[in-house]
Formats: sequence, C-alpha cells, structure tokens
Amino acid sequence: MTQVEAIARRTLADARIRDGCFAVFFCLFAFVNPVGYRHTYPTLRERLAFARSFGTNKAVELFYGAPHDLLTVGGFTAWRFGGIAAIVAAVWGLIAAVRALRGEEDTGRQELVLAGAVSRIDAYVAAVGAITVLGILMWLAIFVGLVAARLPVGGSAYLALVTISPAFVFIGVGAVACQLAPNRRLALELATAVLALCFLLRVIADIGRDVGWLRWATPFGWSEELRAFAGPRPGVLVLPLVATAGLLFVAAVITAHRDVGTGVLRGRDTAQPDLRLLSSPAALAFRLSRGSTIVWLAGIGLFAAVIGVLSTSFTAANISANLRAQLHKLGGATITTPAGALGFYFLLFVLAISLYACAQLAAVRREEADQQLETLFAYPVGRSRWLISRLGLAAGGAAALSLTAALLAWAGSASQHAHISLARLLEAGVNCLPTAFLFLGVATLAFALLPRASTGIAYGLVTLAFVWELFGSLLGAPHWLLNATPFQHVGLVPAQSFRGGGALAMIAIAAFTAAVGVYAFGRRDLTGE
Repeated sequence: MTQVEAIARRTLADARIRDGCFAVFFCLFAFVNPVGYRHTYPTLRERLAFARSFGTNKAVELFYGAPHDLLTVGGFTAWRFGGIAAIVAAVWGLIAAVRALRGEEDTGRQELVLAGAVSRIDAYVAAVGAITVLGILMWLAIFVGLVAARLPVGGSAYLALVTISPAFVFIGVGAVACQLAPNRRLALELATAVLALCFLLRVIADIGRDVGWLRWATPFGWSEELRAFAGPRPGVLVLPLVATAGLLFVAAVITAHRDVGTGVLRGRDTAQPDLRLLSSPAALAFRLSRGSTIVWLAGIGLFAAVIGVLSTSFTAANISANLRAQLHKLGGATITTPAGALGFYFLLFVLAISLYACAQLAAVRREEADQQLETLFAYPVGRSRWLISRLGLAAGGAAALSLTAALLAWAGSASQHAHISLARLLEAGVNCLPTAFLFLGVATLAFALLPRASTGIAYGLVTLAFVWELFGSLLGAPHWLLNATPFQHVGLVPAQSFRGGGALAMIAIAAFTAAVGVYAFGRRDLTGE
C-alpha cells in the first residue's frame, strides 16, 4: 500500500460514523418523500389543490425553492427532497473537506506525515480523493432511496446527481477555506458563511421580483435549474463541475506554498490579543463553540419564522383526508389549525435540539481524542467539575435554541394573524428541553463508559428514536412499543397540553445518567482515538 492510499484510507476511516449517518439520512429521506406523496395525494384533483396552495406560496419557496412540477411524484420529489437535501449535502461537503484537510494539521499529526516520503500535494490529493469517494457513496444512498420508492432509474440517478452537486462545490469551498484560515474552526466558520450567502442568494432569487438571474450565482440555484423530473437541463452540470475543479485547483496551489499550521489570512498569533473568555476552561469552551452555536441559532430561528408564517396555510382544502388521518396517528392533533401545525413542526425542533445536545458531547469527546485533556487535567482542574461545566454549557445552549424557536415562531404566526399567544409558544419551546436533556444525559453516560463509540451511540439513539416515532405510529405499532421512544411522551404544544409527567420522568432519567456519567468519567483513564 502506498503512502497516498494509506492517507486516503485513514480519511475514510475517520469519517465512517458521521458519513454513515448522513448516508442513512439521505437514503431514508429520498425514500419517504415520493412514497408519502404517492399515498397522500393519489388523485389528480388532490394534487391540483396541493399545487395551487403550496406551489405559489412564497414562504414555502423560501424553504424548498421554486417548484417546476407538483403534479407528478418525480416533480414533487425533486422540489421537496431536492430543495432540502441539496442544503444538507452542501453542509456535509464543507464539514467533510474541513475535517479531512485541516483536522490532522491542527492536531500536529500532519507534520509527521509530511516528514516522510509524502509531499504536500500527495497528501492533499489523497484527502480530496477520499472525500470524492464519500460523495459518490452519498449519491448512491440517494439513488437507492429513490429507486426503492419506485421512481424511474434514469430520473433517480439524475436527481441524485442534482442533489449531491452542491456538496462537491462546497468541498471546494471548504478546501479553499482551509488554506485561507489559520485553523480548523475559522475555516469551518468561513466556509459556513459562504454557504449562508449562497442560500440567501437562492432565497432572494426565488421570492423576489425580477431577480431570478441570481440563481445562476449560487450552487443551490444551479440545482433548481437542473430541473430533475421537470424538463431536465443536464448542461447546467457544467457549472458545478467547473466551480469544483477551479476551487480545488486554487486550494492545491495555495497548499503547495503554505506553511503547515498557518493560513493566508492573519491568525491570532499576529493579530491584536483578545483575552476575553479566557478566565476558565468553561469560558474557553464557550468562546470556541460560540460560532457553531450562532449557526444553530440562525438555522433554527429561520425555520421557526418560516413555519410561523406557514401556520395558517394548512386547511382541509389543501390537506387530503388521508394525510390528516396519518398525521393524527402521530399525536392526536390536527394540522389544519395554526396551533396544530406549529405543534407538529415543534416536534422537529425537539429533534434538532436533541441533536445539538449530542453535538456538544461530541465536541467534548473530540477534545479528549485530540489529547487536549491531558494538558488541562495536569493543572488543578477537577475532571468531574469540568464535565459538569460542559454539560451546563450544552443545557444553556439548548435553552437558547428553544427560546429562539418560540419567539420567532410566534413572530411569524402573529404576522399571519394566527392568534396564538406568546405564552403558549414559550411553553412549546420549554417542551423541547426534557427530551434534549434526556439524550444529553445518555450521551454523557456513553462518553464515560464507551468513549470511542459515544458519538455514534448518541446520534444513533436520537435518530432511531425519532424514526421509530414516525414509522411506528404510522404503521400502528403496539402502544407499549411506541412508549420506548421519548418522542412519544412529548405533547404537541401549543395544540395540546404540556405533558408534565413525561417531562419530569425524562428530566429524572437525564439527571441520573448524567450523574453516573460524571462519576464514571472521573474514574476512568483518558482515551485517544
């Protein structure tokens, strides 16, 4: 095995848990959308009613993009699945690029690799090659999901390519950001800012007047113009192909001349000193995580505002009786009232905030794997106290996300005269926290007992619990089996009352598992990768 092959294999191995989760998400999401549409809107009349209601709604276009054909299963899937999955794919692309191209460098291992018979370009090509293989696997996961949902093979392959094309562009964006920024964290923030700008351009192009030309300035607009299942334009694929090649070439030129551990942009070692939030390990953790937390706040806030605006859009005229019956199985509420619609959407916030809690524990595990904790605990810093402070930061971040979701959902619904009180939506925000705290506690216990597998366990449990809540309810699983998922014990506030008993039980389990985790962590040895 050559050195280049070894680096590529290492890159693939490092990302196996994260990329496996993304692949499963893409496959399931690709499968659920066409199947759900086919069963929910089986007749042309129902599809016409849906298209008239949602196909011309600018608030819906803000989130999913402009539809081209909502009367066919393929056209709907290209709009609903493609609009969201393209954004998720772009996020995956920049995370994968920054992790592969900057992670080893920031930990100091890249110097050891380059000290051998491996050139900077060889190491770069190996990492990019591994990411490309992962991108192909993501395309395959989408393709399998679409074909399993009985969409045509050729159209499925094309839609999968349309969906994954922004990922390759943002692999290039992430590669360039890694050369510009002095460290991994700033590279990720810079690449995320570019992604946000591209998404904003797509939104303006879709909902603005006479600015449709802006679609040609963003990879998300290119995905729309490729028009899968609605008059395909495969020639547009030249744009993401050229953009990806150009960005990767620029990154390769810079990496060949850049010193290891530096960036083209000015780093903190030469910038004016900033001593804020350096008073304690917890303050430093907050300082390092504030950028990602702001991204979470912005994403959840935007989605909350959109669903608030959409809360009055669901009526018996545009929601089929079959769909209303299926949704009723999930929680006993109706989606045709503003409160009911928000109740269902806030279930997604419960999921998102639970994933945020898992991400905070994943960051804790990453610090241990990168061998940062050996130095920290060599000083008079108590291990248990340190972990408790990190759990406090995670809980505080979850509370901030819940409050943001409540306030902006209320603002959006108030703009449409939905007549839902701020107090009820604040209660819906609080309703997100017990489940998130439960998964935070379980993740802490996994971190203490099985540190190497803890990230996969945390994300896997959240995903499995939510998927079982959806499919178990829709398939009519026995009630005792449904009770195995915490999401089953979450009331659809504001349409329903807050379930205090379930919330107290989840908080008690969270406190117990977190306490055991803190105790166990204080008595085990530190574990690297």
